[in-house]
Amino acid sequence: MKIAVQDLKGNSQGEIEVGFAVIENGKGTQAVHDTVTAFRAAQRSGTACTKTAGEVQGSNKKPWRQKGTGRARAGSVRSPLWRGGGVVFGPKPRDFSKKVSASTRALALRKALSERLKAGDIRIVDELKMATHRTKDFLGLLAGLQITGTALLVNDAVDKNLTLASRNVQNVELATSDTLNTYQVLKSDKLVFTKSAFERVSARLAND
Repeated sequence: MKIAVQDLKGNSQGEIEVGFAVIENGKGTQAVHDTVTAFRAAQRSGTACTKTAGEVQGSNKKPWRQKGTGRARAGSVRSPLWRGGGVVFGPKPRDFSKKVSASTRALALRKALSERLKAGDIRIVDELKMATHRTKDFLGLLAGLQITGTALLVNDAVDKNLTLASRNVQNVELATSDTLNTYQVLKSDKLVFTKSAFERVSARLAND
């Protein structure tokens, strides 16, 4: 499978061959689900914490005697039934991360890229470099590529000017060929790769 390459003004710069086997059937669907689920779970901080009856402040003394007062029996002011008492089955700090094997992550990325390639959502440009860090110039770059909606720009390395110019632009995300993951591939409407970045990603997936 081949995909067209263009410059930042939209002019054709030839074609390149997709360096990994494009998945044509239903293989990899479960891998995508598992990988995305694990990625989103890892974003959870897991810092919610409540105190049990044994942790809240208060005396262990029985508030009043068991019988004869006409009131309901009570054993502690720290009871969950009382205001300021402990919380029953409340959240505690925990790790929500899930383990996914490297082969499963690679299969999921290849499946996601295969689907975006077949849908025509991937664009390849010769380079993504900016001489300045002005947001106006970055918007001109997007206009030249006719990018609308959400977009993911994938470079082979972090570019300081590109990072500074795009940080105030909504619906645009940057990634590198080494950090690209399945969730990012599925999240945006369009994906723009530099030629070198796409070749590096293809090399990552060529043997999977």
